[in-house]
Amino acid sequence: MSWFGFGFNAFGQICVQEKSVQEETSDAVGEVKVSVPVELRSHVDHSCCLKTCQIRASWSRRACLHESRCVWLAGFSASSISNDTRGCRDAIISESHLTLAFPDRIESWDVQRKDKTPLWSMEIIPQSESSGVNLPLVPGGYIASKPPIFRSLAPHLQAKSLALGGDHVILLTAPGAVYSWGLGSHGQLGHGGLVSEEEPRTVEALWGVPMSSVAAGGWHSVCISEGGDLYVWGWNESGQLGLPSRGLQKAPQQKKAQPTELSDVSTPEEEPHDGDKHEEVFISIQAFPALLDVNPSSDFQRASCGSRHTAAVTTSGCLFTWGWGEYGQLGHQTFNSLDEPRRVEFFKAKDLHVVDVVCGPWNTFTAAVKKGVLDLKNT
Repeated sequence: MSWFGFGFNAFGQICVQEKSVQEETSDAVGEVKVSVPVELRSHVDHSCCLKTCQIRASWSRRACLHESRCVWLAGFSASSISNDTRGCRDAIISESHLTLAFPDRIESWDVQRKDKTPLWSMEIIPQSESSGVNLPLVPGGYIASKPPIFRSLAPHLQAKSLALGGDHVILLTAPGAVYSWGLGSHGQLGHGGLVSEEEPRTVEALWGVPMSSVAAGGWHSVCISEGGDLYVWGWNESGQLGLPSRGLQKAPQQKKAQPTELSDVSTPEEEPHDGDKHEEVFISIQAFPALLDVNPSSDFQRASCGSRHTAAVTTSGCLFTWGWGEYGQLGHQTFNSLDEPRRVEFFKAKDLHVVDVVCGPWNTFTAAVKKGVLDLKNT
């Protein structure tokens, strides 16, 4: 399995600037914007296995969890973080702290200081080899993206997985119900209004439809049903819900109105005749979960949200992305934004089957395997 990255790379989260490469280079290495998926290269010490099994991302950093049970960081001030990660089973990274899950404990470290002791720690009952903590969930609660690091959760919620948004939380229960709480100013909680919630509240519009996974972005949310359907809600300013966005429709119109090199006079667009007029529907906020149609029709198994973009993997191994694309985080070899899901053709062209996706705020990381290798594993 290989991991690829694309999007925001100002701190070397995707690919590190080589000394022999000039700042003016047009190659992906060293560029702030990477629009083509680039296979990640590890610079971890060779005493540690280099095969990455999981990636977590924040705005300026990337954390790689290796099969040898150690964590390596890339990005801003990554070299200054030297705490021992051997034996780590899971990790999450934010702009303020790195949290590590070991078989017998949870530790959270301040990434901006060279502390010799964790900022917060908690002992847990040792787990078996086949089980473990599923961060940001921990026994009795979850790890927040800002202090207080530990937040408690009521046992009756039967939490299965949890996704942290900019200022909101989406929780999936064992029976497949979805709860949300936190900031609700852009409809990201899915309750039909713009009101914030201090305590977990059921997303009633999804009641009776068991969900298999949840994801949260800056001000939007996504979940996938057990049947592979994709539901979206929240802010759609950059098309991150895959629904018609007025902001994205204005951009091409403004470009069309600009003078060309052949003429310094721009002609106004023709007004449609009365019989041709129709009202276009744009969605800035979707306060209730909406079923997202994707062309071609697909069943989804994984999804992840950035600050203002979304990525999802189908059961057939295709990657679809949409939303804000200014840093190339959609992987379509452009810096355009999209308000409808589009398949990333890079992986199909390389005969790669996508198996996982993780979005940072402004970038995207994807795991893929050769289709021939996958076929052998399935036989």
